[in-house]
Amino acid sequence: MDQSPATDGGDGMEHMPLDAVVLAVVAGLFAVVCGVNDGGALLATGLKLPTVRPLTGILVLVAMVALVPLGTHQVALTFVTRLASFEEPGGKVAMTVAVVAAVTVVATLGAKGRPTSLTLAVVGGVTGAGLGYGLPASPGWTVLVLAFGLAAPFAGGLLGWVAIRLLVATTTARGLWRWHWAGFLLQTFAYAANDAQKMLAVFMIAIGFTGAPVAYTSLVAVLFALGTLYGLPKAGRTLSREIIASRPAHGVAAELAAGTAVIGCAAVGMPVSMTQAIAGGLIGAGVAQGGGRVRWYTTGKIVSAWLMTLPASGLLGWGLALLVKGELT
Repeated sequence: MDQSPATDGGDGMEHMPLDAVVLAVVAGLFAVVCGVNDGGALLATGLKLPTVRPLTGILVLVAMVALVPLGTHQVALTFVTRLASFEEPGGKVAMTVAVVAAVTVVATLGAKGRPTSLTLAVVGGVTGAGLGYGLPASPGWTVLVLAFGLAAPFAGGLLGWVAIRLLVATTTARGLWRWHWAGFLLQTFAYAANDAQKMLAVFMIAIGFTGAPVAYTSLVAVLFALGTLYGLPKAGRTLSREIIASRPAHGVAAELAAGTAVIGCAAVGMPVSMTQAIAGGLIGAGVAQGGGRVRWYTTGKIVSAWLMTLPASGLLGWGLALLVKGELT
């Protein structure tokens, strides 16, 4: 791929091939959906503390999504080149199918009261669509990404268990706000370095660039912010109230735990779900102070949705790719 947006001898979308135009539009809509699904979850853990106001939190999150990929975008490259080769002919069509499959699965499970990971759905959709369209795929990378994805909530849970004990032992209620700011900044940085880059990856394939031009990272951030504003109330309620009967310290512990776990995965280019890591952190913090705080029925519903997400999106992506390829050839 070229470093600059690919056009057919001119500037603007009117000179792009139809498959690229369609994928660019899908990429924009996908960024909004990511904001609805992910943005509220990132702010939810701190809603019981007045330290980071929702508007301030959204502005910080948007700035991170726009700026962090300028320094590192290894996770975006994993989506673009390591799970399947979308530089091949038909790659843009296959990625469009992958995004549609992922969003369909997440929306279907969400409508049934089973919120799930959009990142996990994208991994499944990308793998399935790539195989269905006949693109070169890497089973080894797929298995490795899946292993990291499954491990992330457990790592978040363990770190949350440790973090809540340290906070209780060393921090007063008045001093908790400093840890909340530290945890929030760590968490938003981690999201921008990992989970958020699935949005950039779709634009990379649609437009045809390998770096992270600030114009596109900024566009992703603005579209993401629009979705976050819409999705904050519902997503915030799900994580901050339904998983555990949480107190402010639980949210701070989950932020610190999730941020640490996800940054570790980003360092090796492994896409993982921040919402899964946050949920794991909340559960770990709740268990550390007595398992009765955890609402295990709701937790079970969420975990079962996680387990269904990747195979469902993979199968749907594979089937849709076969169908579309048959229609186009």
